[in-house]
Amino acid sequence: MLHISNTVILADWEIEMTAIRAQGAGGQNVNKTSSAIHLRFDINRSTLPSIYKDRLLALSDSRISSDGVIVIKAQSYRTQEQNRQDALDRLVELIKKAMVVQKKRRPTKPTKGSQRRRVESKKKKGQTKSLRGRIV
Repeated sequence: MLHISNTVILADWEIEMTAIRAQGAGGQNVNKTSSAIHLRFDINRSTLPSIYKDRLLALSDSRISSDGVIVIKAQSYRTQEQNRQDALDRLVELIKKAMVVQKKRRPTKPTKGSQRRRVESKKKKGQTKSLRGRIV
């Protein structure tokens, strides 16, 4: 059981985890042990509420495939158990991130004073640069 919030819980059958060999440096240990975890979570097949599913599918995240499957590869730690916990934590974080509503941006105009200061600083810079030229 994976707790997302007080009301949302994912069952173990919804999350598919397989142990694979980790990439990168690590010497002999990395070549002989399958310590990395490959987590797959099918959004459409899950028991998540529909609002969660819609928001997750709308996210533009590289970990979410076009089929609606979240794929997370955890290989930061040396032990399989730590990588398994890391993958689950990252899944929970992704689901929670999808539920955060972004604040709507209200367009604003620059003040007259800021526009005037900008133009004055541009004039001053231009004058400084013109003085760098050859003296005739």
